[in-house]
Amino acid sequence: MWASTHNDTLKEKMSAVVSALSACQKKMGTGYLSAFPSELFDRFEAIKPVWAPYYTIHKILAGLLDQYTFANDAQALVMTTWMVEYFYNRVQNVIRTHTVERHWLSLNEETGGMNDVLYRLFAITGNPKHLLLAHLFDKPCFLGLLAVQADDISGFHANTHIPIVIGSQMRYEVTGDPLYKTISTFFMDIVNSSHSYATGGTSVSEFWSDPKRLASTLQTENEESCTTYNMLKVSRHLFRWTKEVAYADYYERALTNGVLGIQRGTEPGVMIYMLPQGRGVSKAVSYHKWGTPFNSFWCCYGTGIESFSKLGDSIYFEEEGSVPSLYIIQYVSSTLDWKSGKIVLNQKVDPVVSSDPYLHVTLTSSSKEGAEQSSTLNLRIPIWTSSKGAKATLNAQNLDLPAPGSFLQVKWSGGDKLTLNLPISIRTEQIKDDRPEYASVRAILYGPYLLSGYSSGDWDIKTGSTGSDADWISPVPASYNNHLVTFSQESSESTFVLTNMNQSIRMEKFPKAGTDAAIRATFRLIFDDTSEKISSIEEAIGKTVMLESFDFPGMVLVPQGTENNLVVTDPPNDTATSSFGIVHGLDGKDNSVSLESVTQKGCYIYSGVNYSSSIGMKLSCNSSSSSSEAGFSQATSFTMNNGLSAYHPISFVAKGRNRNYLMVPLQSIRDESYSVYFNMQP
Repeated sequence: MWASTHNDTLKEKMSAVVSALSACQKKMGTGYLSAFPSELFDRFEAIKPVWAPYYTIHKILAGLLDQYTFANDAQALVMTTWMVEYFYNRVQNVIRTHTVERHWLSLNEETGGMNDVLYRLFAITGNPKHLLLAHLFDKPCFLGLLAVQADDISGFHANTHIPIVIGSQMRYEVTGDPLYKTISTFFMDIVNSSHSYATGGTSVSEFWSDPKRLASTLQTENEESCTTYNMLKVSRHLFRWTKEVAYADYYERALTNGVLGIQRGTEPGVMIYMLPQGRGVSKAVSYHKWGTPFNSFWCCYGTGIESFSKLGDSIYFEEEGSVPSLYIIQYVSSTLDWKSGKIVLNQKVDPVVSSDPYLHVTLTSSSKEGAEQSSTLNLRIPIWTSSKGAKATLNAQNLDLPAPGSFLQVKWSGGDKLTLNLPISIRTEQIKDDRPEYASVRAILYGPYLLSGYSSGDWDIKTGSTGSDADWISPVPASYNNHLVTFSQESSESTFVLTNMNQSIRMEKFPKAGTDAAIRATFRLIFDDTSEKISSIEEAIGKTVMLESFDFPGMVLVPQGTENNLVVTDPPNDTATSSFGIVHGLDGKDNSVSLESVTQKGCYIYSGVNYSSSIGMKLSCNSSSSSSEAGFSQATSFTMNNGLSAYHPISFVAKGRNRNYLMVPLQSIRDESYSVYFNMQP
């Protein structure tokens, strides 16, 4: 984060942490540095129960090395080399006292990226001890399988072994041994082809399952967040070596769907460990649930916080030469001070919306004073777009666009302006499962965005027989957000809201935003004049409406006669019977409304008097009500506010066999119940 911002407060904090850790290391006097005693390594080396001490050591080493490489903190490098000397001597002692096989056996615990950080250190110091120790953390029982290209990673703990692959990538970089490039290429191929979800993530309950059998793994404990963080590193290295668009596409998919949704909205420090992908799951009810800002610090907190601090680290890649070249692989609004190109490049990306199926990108630049440098820009044309309708212009002149899955190459000079408009469409992907009975289990994507449907477990989608997406999915107009309302009422010193509970209408306690209860308490006003548009909900007073349930699109609130509970169901043929006039509240208060039946004048949506818990709602008429006139007026009067939930800018309605689904990007989901895979059949 400091490398991106050069924020003085961050600089002071990180320097203070390094200084404090240095004081601890000097006090211990051996080079060892950890909050737990070195006796844990005695147990580790004796193959006795102990959990992952090297995992923590790797994080300390990696943090210190980052302080040196990003912030030029020489003290941090001294501390790193002293720590490594300590562990070099420990490992050598194990090998001398026992055998190297004994050392390999001890690595059957989670050791993090020890080989990775040691190869990085060797690249700085050139010390052969650092290279040897790095080799000794290259786990041969795993890398050997990949070296002979055996798709046999099932049963391995994913986040123990992905960092080992990253370390093998660094081995290739510092030694040039092509075997380790081949290893990571094969690894990426088998994870993507056999073990990854539509998010780009992998693992179930932290382990890899059988290849191409993922339909059986959908549950709450999918995709440990750490694994996605590490798979991004694997793909980043592969892209740097090959410039293949497929690795950049993967990076976009995993970042968009597997990282950006692991924080609860914009709440700092509220992260998840797993990303659930079963039917009717919730991020709030997985094993670890949401963490807390100050009392949770799982491994996935470390990687999660780091992921959000380095969102810009793989937008741009440069290739040096007589004519410097820049690869733009992620479309993210950002500014790049490109020193080799001698320009400041500005990338502006319009927010993606479902109502305008295009990605709109604008690139502009300014030359640095006194600098003239021609350069080349290479813009990724993602595999998810289409040539039909795609357009690029340079200084208002049309450019020929290559096919999706390649780069658009542009000769660039300071002051140029490029616009890129890429079509975005709905597509579906079959789950990685080759059993015929799961051929219909599919995920729905909009460009790079994985869509999830609000659902408590339903998952049947009816696609129609024509093969056209328009048969089964349609975008939600942006204007619909102005039509969303929540009706509330005060009773027994509590606030209750009109709520769809299992397709029955009840008054429930006022909910927290981003929850199932909040979406159930949100309704869309459907005006009898379908062309009606309002800019504020106050304009709805005096109009006739149906009330559509937010999470059951297409279903509306329907009376079952008077004095019977109201239900949420498909609109009747005579829509007037499910229509209500929004009138000024019968209680006479300025900010209240009442909902009067269109077909039964004098009958209103009615709750009760002085209720203190959930209560069923009904259509009641003053003449038939057992309550007093004042009580009737109170029970039929509500405060109408903007909806507790709102449509995401990327929102669709998908037609289900028994009900429809509101589809939104998985990254936008907070506590709401959802499904990311659906049973899709004609």
